[in-house]
Amino acid sequence: MTERESKITLLSILKNSQHNLSIFTPEEIDKLENKIIERNGKPYVECIIRGKEVQLKPEEVVRQLYTAKLINYYGYPRKRIRFEHPVQFGRQTKSSDIVIFDKDRPTVEYIIVEVKKPKIKEGKEQLKSYCNATGVPIAVWTNGGQITHYHRKDPNFFEDITDIPNANQTLADILKERYTLKDLIIKDKISSEGKSLKTIIQDMEDEVLANAGVDVFEEVFKLIFTKLYDEHKSQQDRVIINYFLKGKNYPMIDASGAKHGEVKENLFDEIKEVIQEIDDSSFRVLEFRNTGQTDAQLKEKVQRLFDEAKKKWPGVFPDESRIELSPSHLSICVSSLQNVKLFNSNLQVIDEAFEYLVSKSSKGEKGQYFTPRHVIDMCVKMLNPQRGEYMIDSAAGSCGFTVHTIFQITGHLFENTEISAEEKEDVLKVFGIDFDEKVVRVARTLNLIAGDGETNVLHLNTLDYDRWNEKVNNPDWRDTYGAGFKRLEKLKADRNSNKEFLFDILMANPPFAGDIKESNIIHKYDLGFNHKRKPKSKVGRDILFIERNLDFLKPGGRLAIVLPQGRFNNTSDKDIREFVADKARILAVVGLHGNTFKPHTGTKTSVLFLQKWDATLCPKKDDYPIFFGVSEKSGKDNSGEYVYVKNSDGKPNLDKYGHLIVEHDLHNHKGELPDGIAEAFIDWAKKEKLSFWR
Repeated sequence: MTERESKITLLSILKNSQHNLSIFTPEEIDKLENKIIERNGKPYVECIIRGKEVQLKPEEVVRQLYTAKLINYYGYPRKRIRFEHPVQFGRQTKSSDIVIFDKDRPTVEYIIVEVKKPKIKEGKEQLKSYCNATGVPIAVWTNGGQITHYHRKDPNFFEDITDIPNANQTLADILKERYTLKDLIIKDKISSEGKSLKTIIQDMEDEVLANAGVDVFEEVFKLIFTKLYDEHKSQQDRVIINYFLKGKNYPMIDASGAKHGEVKENLFDEIKEVIQEIDDSSFRVLEFRNTGQTDAQLKEKVQRLFDEAKKKWPGVFPDESRIELSPSHLSICVSSLQNVKLFNSNLQVIDEAFEYLVSKSSKGEKGQYFTPRHVIDMCVKMLNPQRGEYMIDSAAGSCGFTVHTIFQITGHLFENTEISAEEKEDVLKVFGIDFDEKVVRVARTLNLIAGDGETNVLHLNTLDYDRWNEKVNNPDWRDTYGAGFKRLEKLKADRNSNKEFLFDILMANPPFAGDIKESNIIHKYDLGFNHKRKPKSKVGRDILFIERNLDFLKPGGRLAIVLPQGRFNNTSDKDIREFVADKARILAVVGLHGNTFKPHTGTKTSVLFLQKWDATLCPKKDDYPIFFGVSEKSGKDNSGEYVYVKNSDGKPNLDKYGHLIVEHDLHNHKGELPDGIAEAFIDWAKKEKLSFWR
């Protein structure tokens, strides 16, 4: 075959590889594609550095694109760049992918770039060995979809840096640059580098935390808590950015939907360009940053921020608690987290990280996992909570159901914006209960911020309600949870009992692994007895939660609960189904995909939607239609990793908040996805004239 101009695309070359093109612009991609020459069905290009034709394999695509960026964006002259540079390891010689040499010492390596290892862990190990062999102070790993920049502090520690210096800068210039909320939005690792907070924490574990001699959960929680507070302190700058975007017709708070079935592409790229225009000279400089000071000075600064955060959001950490990481370990962790924007639209960023941390300790053993945010959003959309209504999650976990209910009734996402006194009154009608003290503290943090400083998240055992008073009479417990518990008491159906309440809405994903065997708990519940009215020796935890949750609702109240699929079709569970049908109208059953709760469990689950019988809101009847839906797109793959929507160019699609869009069929993600199960239910509910959709 003769030489001819190629129709091969870079995406086709990268197909089935672990390399990607997300960090490159369409212009950069087009420029390289236009240079491709096809020979015998294979793509070639003239190498940007070596000046000879090379075959374009996936890693070579990334190397050519990133080198073009080094030349055109960072300003490095070609003569300072070399490919396949030999690095000596004793008698062995290896080749580094890209090396930039020092400006004043042309034989001394200055920056090393690794593109062949497509996974960050392997790439970082390769870089460490190269840097330690050459003494290079700066290193970069990228697979084209993700990118990480490192400063080698010493042979053992590599710190994340925001970017590499351009040809006219030094490393000190990068470390000491003025950095505001505007910069954080533009340079956020989650959106711009394709990272997740979970993978960043795993990287921190590999680097320092595993051998730091500290409680990893506690120390990472302290750092996230402190960083959230640092972003919160820039709240007024957020208002200015929102105002500016609204003037440019890019509102960050008001949702704008796409046409039915249409998927919008990379609106966030446009928003970032608009944000670049903002003059941030009067903006507050973010403090949770490693700006080149000594490790001891950095620890002093972060501890002060942590102390301020504890005063702003009390009841999460003891007043006397301190950051236990050593100064050098803290420096690495701050550098890793400083370019992650934690305030975001749906909290999935934080949730995924905390689920990983908590599941490493006790949570997974109890069969309780954080509910994916797209499942939560489906339930909230279907049950349609309104301002003035009282809502509770009886197995709150990280309080996804409560926080997303707050989003729904206030119209504010997790955007670090003020809420009005009227909105705050509505927010304080939202409650959460959980028996796991660790996740209660996580949940309180998110609710304190979403609720502007107050929260009704309580550390209680939902099922063992007769013993709540033991907690209430404990002064330490009362100091933290007393105000929220007083608000809960006002909703009791009987002021002398903790059994029944008068909530409008309950949404929960109770733990469904393991049985309850304590007779003092089993005897409290009708479902704790068999058909001969004899108490059972053990009862599935989720079974008792069904009855307990119905007790929380007033007549006409509505409920969404995640249950194992077997409860809906096992012949042995017929009495449970009859009990439910006697107490409430079955509104809907939505079968979730088997991957939904992976990697923690592959148990098939469904969401049951009920409305308690009531003469006015839900008159009792024997025969009525039920909505059934089955999810065919879980949003996760078989290994439990999230699957994201991609644009026509193969790059991950971002919503207007800069967040990856999970590919699922439960709802339309404010118009970013085609209509899903929630929208179909809403249409059905309106036709059925259900009280909360009239």
